[in-house]
Amino acid sequence: MCQKSLVLGMFVAALAVPAAAGDRIASKSFATRSEVYAPHAMAATSHPLATQIALDVMKQGGSAVDAAIAANAALGLMEPTGNGVGGDLFAIVWDPKTKQLYGYNGSGRSPGKLTLEWFQAKGYKDIPSYGPLPVTVPGTVRGWSDLHARFGKQPLAQDLAPAIRYAREGHPVAETIAYYWNIAVPRLGQYPGFTEQFTVNGKAPVKGQVWKNPNLANTLQAIADGGADAFYKGPIAKTIADYIQGQGGFLSVEDLANHRGEWVEPISTTYRGVRVWELPPNGQGLAALQMLNILELTDFSKIAFGSPEHIHAFVEAKKLAFADRAALYADPDFAKTPLTRLLSKDYARERARLIDPAKAMKAVDAGAKLQHGDTIYMTTADADGMMVSLIQSNYRGMGSGMAPPGLGFILQDRGEQFVLKPGHANSFAPNKRPFHTIIPAFITKNDRPWISFGLMGGAMQPQGHVQIVMNLVDFGMNLQEAGDAPRIQHDGSTEPAGQNTPMSDGGTVNLESQFPYASVQALMRKGHRIEYADGPYGGYQAIARDPETGMYIGASESRKDGQAAGY
Repeated sequence: MCQKSLVLGMFVAALAVPAAAGDRIASKSFATRSEVYAPHAMAATSHPLATQIALDVMKQGGSAVDAAIAANAALGLMEPTGNGVGGDLFAIVWDPKTKQLYGYNGSGRSPGKLTLEWFQAKGYKDIPSYGPLPVTVPGTVRGWSDLHARFGKQPLAQDLAPAIRYAREGHPVAETIAYYWNIAVPRLGQYPGFTEQFTVNGKAPVKGQVWKNPNLANTLQAIADGGADAFYKGPIAKTIADYIQGQGGFLSVEDLANHRGEWVEPISTTYRGVRVWELPPNGQGLAALQMLNILELTDFSKIAFGSPEHIHAFVEAKKLAFADRAALYADPDFAKTPLTRLLSKDYARERARLIDPAKAMKAVDAGAKLQHGDTIYMTTADADGMMVSLIQSNYRGMGSGMAPPGLGFILQDRGEQFVLKPGHANSFAPNKRPFHTIIPAFITKNDRPWISFGLMGGAMQPQGHVQIVMNLVDFGMNLQEAGDAPRIQHDGSTEPAGQNTPMSDGGTVNLESQFPYASVQALMRKGHRIEYADGPYGGYQAIARDPETGMYIGASESRKDGQAAGY
């Protein structure tokens, strides 16, 4: 059987398998559970124990930021397949006192002594995915410190205490996390420190097995005692730098000591009466806003969810936004992305004219010029009305594989996202922040907080954000249904990383199994290549606030091990 027939056969077979084990009575058939309601506080994370930690912190008087830090620290232990103190952090915070949104960019920079010329002299076409060369400064711990200094209500040590206790006493590994952990071990086991600190006798822990990480407990305790400087200066920093340089990398104690996060102004656009907020580049949240501006020009009141018209419009809008993403999104200290133009409704109308309702685009160029994937997402909300949208990642699952001895965490491989050719917005340079995939999101309505939400998964993230907004606004779904609904992922657009090869074949559309086969056939007739993919559709968490009653509503989808809960 040819590969194309095999892929299509798998897709058709998948469509025939029911996606739900039982019938839902009060919601759409694809919903896996009801929304969660609570009057005082809410947390939604990708692990039930982390959710409970966040709630405990808020019950003890901590703020939503304290709860987010506590849950994030726990997730670094419980879900090392997606995050940890070796990665970066971004957040959007609604502050009820000032009635404003605050954005935080906690991405780290490239080593100061590594240059584009070094890569070129060594014959590299791309930065490797693993090992010491893609390692950038981890920004998470500084992010905790900065968020806590502004919005925390209890000592940072108190926020970290639950994760430290679980690291010492152990916790049972969740099913989905065990699955991804098992995939990572053969790939990363070659690197010193990984097998010793992240396996049990050379194997990944299985679901339900108790996992302890005393080395991480010691690292977190050092941070609890000495703050962020205990991580970025002193023995921990020296251990990181000596280890990386011993493996042929460049990260130094100076790079770590010089790291700073940045408070940034969130960017936004309106979509049929609501305002959607993201963070500006070097992240990719702008792509979600560009897609929404284009999609707003289509009247979805006459288009059904899952119809070929819905999917085609979405995919073509994604191609247009991602062409700009590939060419224009980068560290603003090195490249000035034309935000005003890219966010304008006029620009969206200009770009939307390129969409043919009957035919898929094969190639797309950026429409403007420079002015010269595995993650955790979580959200918390407290009794005062503070809401936190936070996302954190090691980039490729468990990251670079670089696990410094005795520290209990793996360093991120975010530097892989640089381009190794001069002149590009995202070209490698010393002390530069790479293009970033992780993006928190927020929606306001009538200038009041409505929904804090996010979705995991590399290039799926802006696509997922757009689908959540459409599901809520265009298709009338509730918060849980919006996350459980089958998802679309388009793959193959020009990327802002690697060799930056332009899309020339239209890419591939991955559809989850509940989309009707009639839509698949219609899309194929428009020239789309449709494939069934194994799990790239992200993991969603969300908290909404009822504007009339002030009650919180929580949602956590079934694709991960997560939980939404409140009190």
